[in-house]
Amino acid sequence: MREVVHQQSEVRRARYAVAAVFGVHGAVTGSFATRVPWIQEHTHAGPGQLGLALAFPALGASVAMPLAGRISHRFGARTALRGLLSLWTLALALPSLAPNLPTLCLALFTFGATAGMADVAMNALGVEVENRLGRSIMSGLHGLWSAGALMGSAAGTLAAHLGSDARLHHALAAAVLTVLGLAACTWVLDLQPAEDEEPPPRFALPPRSALLIGAIGFCAVFAEGASLDWSAVYLRDRLGSSAGLAAACTTGFTATMAIARVAGDRVVDRYGAVRTVRASGALAALGGLLVVAARHPAVAMGGFALMGLGIAVVVPLCFAAAGRSGPSPSQAIAGVATITYTSGLVAPGAIGTLAQATSLVVSFGLVTVLAFGVAGLAGVLRVGGRDRPRVSSRGAAVPDPRP
Repeated sequence: MREVVHQQSEVRRARYAVAAVFGVHGAVTGSFATRVPWIQEHTHAGPGQLGLALAFPALGASVAMPLAGRISHRFGARTALRGLLSLWTLALALPSLAPNLPTLCLALFTFGATAGMADVAMNALGVEVENRLGRSIMSGLHGLWSAGALMGSAAGTLAAHLGSDARLHHALAAAVLTVLGLAACTWVLDLQPAEDEEPPPRFALPPRSALLIGAIGFCAVFAEGASLDWSAVYLRDRLGSSAGLAAACTTGFTATMAIARVAGDRVVDRYGAVRTVRASGALAALGGLLVVAARHPAVAMGGFALMGLGIAVVVPLCFAAAGRSGPSPSQAIAGVATITYTSGLVAPGAIGTLAQATSLVVSFGLVTVLAFGVAGLAGVLRVGGRDRPRVSSRGAAVPDPRP
């Protein structure tokens, strides 16, 4: 009995610790995003050059993410996360130090590579904690990532308003977030590979299960990227909205995503991942139909809010399913993450290209079709005949601590 209580306590601490790690990871992203205009000005990059440079984080992440599993196998999950998260937080200082476009691209490639590896490591640990608790937590973890991004962007906005040098701002932020990240990593689960467990390959194609799960993530992230980058433009150019109302639409989309992620775990625990994602896809598709049919800004804003509500929990549940889909959770999560990063990379440009050739209405018609795809593919999240977390084979059963 004493051992069971100790295990419960360890898993609870690990849950809060990995939640803090998600928050730190998000804060780095928010801190960087707010200073992109400063970086553009100081590297003398035009809009096209900046767009090229901003593709390098996704490229770096896609190349480096498969390495995360091997690093975790070599050093253990806790040590690996401690190192990878520190590399990510410290990499925040690199882009603002770049004096020109080539060095900026190199800095952003490194920035993305460290982000992707830390992302895989923390999601793998999040899945393990979820399995040991026997209930969903991944949606809430990603909600805390969003909260961290919001806090980082708020601090960055203040720094920009005060006219501070981004090099100083990012150096201070990197130092603070590194300390916070190292502190959080102290209490994450210290998973070690079995003695006879083969290390994962340095580079390998994602397993077939990850490809199917990644297809759902691709659809969801495509809709997210399109809505974040184009919702304000849609209201302004298609429906003649004011700049303030157009910006409020993007804010509403972001807010509904955050709210849904925080509340999503309770829904998943009650209905399971498959039914949750099926309903989420249908809700997002309904939102897309409202956007396409809208003749008034309020209708389009409601549609974008529904899309945010619908797609919010999809990616966290894809990571959770990937982590349960085979003997190497890190490799499966890396495969899904690579597919979703690729979707986030291509979505904004694809929407713009299609809009240029046809119209924004047609572009969001495509988004609506992909939302229907989320609902149609939801069944692949039922891994091994189940769509809910269960106790991992790595440790003894841990009873649900809730009364």
